[in-house]
Amino acid sequence: MTPPNTSTIAAEARAVLDAVGTVVVGRERSLRLALAAVLAGGHVLLEDVPGLGKTLMARSLAQALRLDFTRLQCTPDLLPADVTGSFLYDPGTREFAFREGPLFTGLLLADEINRTPPKTQSALLEAMQERQVTVEGRTFRLPRPFHVLATANPVEYEGTYPLPEAQLDRFLLRLDVGYPPAEEEVEVLRRRLVRRQEETEVPPVLDTERLLALQQGVERVGVDDDVLRYCVDLAAATRGHKAVEVGASPRGAQALVLVGRALAVLDGRDFVLPEDVKECAVPALAHRLTLRPETWTSGTTGVEVVTELLGRVAGPASSRS
Repeated sequence: MTPPNTSTIAAEARAVLDAVGTVVVGRERSLRLALAAVLAGGHVLLEDVPGLGKTLMARSLAQALRLDFTRLQCTPDLLPADVTGSFLYDPGTREFAFREGPLFTGLLLADEINRTPPKTQSALLEAMQERQVTVEGRTFRLPRPFHVLATANPVEYEGTYPLPEAQLDRFLLRLDVGYPPAEEEVEVLRRRLVRRQEETEVPPVLDTERLLALQQGVERVGVDDDVLRYCVDLAAATRGHKAVEVGASPRGAQALVLVGRALAVLDGRDFVLPEDVKECAVPALAHRLTLRPETWTSGTTGVEVVTELLGRVAGPASSRS
């Protein structure tokens, strides 16, 4: 299949966002970045307080993309085998057969991922990075496409297990949903009254093959050397910041490039501008920083560090239009 051109990808991506917008009120920025991460082949962590529509966003995006959708409610008693699947004895054949776990889907919503123990969290590592799982020495490939949208509640600490740096680094973006403006909140209530039911349904826009084709199209987007250097400079600047103990790895710079290409395509361009990098810099880098203990206790966040660096690190001029 020949990858579509950028104008076609932009039009179809706009149709996906419009379809999701029939159910999800507002959230344009979060949905745009989440879709960009999917087009770039990555995973997304939605981190915010409960009740802001994170699950609705994930389910609606899966319906618009026509992906198989599985919701995994993470709890303290969740075992790795509950995620990956396991071998079960079949009395009919008198053999052990592998039964697939919830990872074998198109889009997995790992709800409240910080409530499950590290051993189970780590079971996601191989799946997110390698698109495969290994059970009892046997490897099973996951379907393509495969994406994880995980949610986490940052305000509760009792009974939770903070994601380790290696796990956070597997997420291409971390998004803060935030409270909606009053007008949007009123619209949410109005639509619920009109709908007369809790369930929502988003019309499918794409299918699996078409989504894979769009992802291949994003891979064809070019990036100038000066923009590549800007991505590297931003990631490197986090490593020398006084508030940071461990800065972003080269995977952080790669995230800027990958999402920057997808954002460029969403705007109908086949080249990346510095503005594309700036748009995704905070979601792509902030969660990859480990702050110094004394800085962390003062209330400084990774978001503030990356925002400060965006004002300090010089970028290339936007010479193309």
